[in-house]
Amino acid sequence: MADPPKRGRRSGRPKTRRQSHGSAWHWRQTDCWYYTLPGTNKRIPLLDEEGARIRGKDNKEQARLALARVKLVEQGELPAAPTAGGEWLVARVCSEYIQYCDRGVANRTISADHRATATSHLNDLCKFCGALPVAQLKKTHIRTWVESHTGWKSPATERSVLAIVIAAFNYCQDNHDVPSPLKGLKKPASKPRLHSLSKEDEEALLKAADPPFRDFLFAAIHTGLRPFCELARLKTEDVEESPRGMLWRVYASKTGKTRKIPVRPEVAELTRRLLETAPKGSGKPLFRTVTGKAWSKVHGVVRFCALRKKLGWDQDPVRKRYSCYSCRHTFAHRMLSGYWNGGAGCSVETLAELIGDTPKVAFDHYGREWGQHYREPLWNAIGVKAPAGNA
Repeated sequence: MADPPKRGRRSGRPKTRRQSHGSAWHWRQTDCWYYTLPGTNKRIPLLDEEGARIRGKDNKEQARLALARVKLVEQGELPAAPTAGGEWLVARVCSEYIQYCDRGVANRTISADHRATATSHLNDLCKFCGALPVAQLKKTHIRTWVESHTGWKSPATERSVLAIVIAAFNYCQDNHDVPSPLKGLKKPASKPRLHSLSKEDEEALLKAADPPFRDFLFAAIHTGLRPFCELARLKTEDVEESPRGMLWRVYASKTGKTRKIPVRPEVAELTRRLLETAPKGSGKPLFRTVTGKAWSKVHGVVRFCALRKKLGWDQDPVRKRYSCYSCRHTFAHRMLSGYWNGGAGCSVETLAELIGDTPKVAFDHYGREWGQHYREPLWNAIGVKAPAGNA
């Protein structure tokens, strides 16, 4: 007795292999040619050189040529062709900005962390409304997308996400003449989360850390460098000795600028010890993990979280918010309050040069909260003199 036909296939119909993933294919319902993005089930229409959809089952060769043009555009070897009706999709805007970030990382004008963050957020946006034409995108779409992420509770996180999305659409507006529909989209106000370590907290933190991480945190507190895009990349070639003391040449991928800063004697002493383990030409960063690698953001965050738990700070309403970046805040606070020079705080302009910010950013983030040069004229204006013995 013959076996019954298997479900899902017509009896007697031979099984044929579909075209390989990434090939041009014809859809009978619309009589148009499409291709499928790798790793997705989304169909993208193939367009001719005039931006019109390729129709007709007999136009296979024309569809193959159109797909070849698409691949060349993605590789940056051809300029982008217009989409049907002059419309751009949200997914394409995101793709263009991610490719821009890739080129920026290669040219050292954009940090790898920014590229990774932008890729993550923009890919997530594409899952939400990637197939939507840009002309149909509304601010409410973006608001709904943001609100759908219950984990994005912090205004700082929401501000960071919206900044990336707005930057992507502004990039395409500036470089591809695609009007941005997000003009006027409001971001949450910037509210710097300032956490300055006390001397006691610093001592407890350094005592609990293992030697490599202790050196890294110590240098971060005493220089104010951005932990992972500046301090973690410092090499022997960036260190210079002068008659007055040691100087560091610091490249900031965030701003694309290089600055030369003096470091305190205790940091210079630590640096000289580390120079012996990373001679010139070795390519090794000065501050390394136990395995000899540069400190990455992921590794550093995990290690700091473990220290918070070890010290019981995860149960403290203030200390539970400490992070590696709190070391930078601590340096700014100490410089403005005169911690290292008898109470004579530095100016906001001096702080800005040391930490690689503009004076405006340094003032908005730190000067308003901690700057003596900002508060002292206010006291003088209302006739209240400084206590005896204070600068």
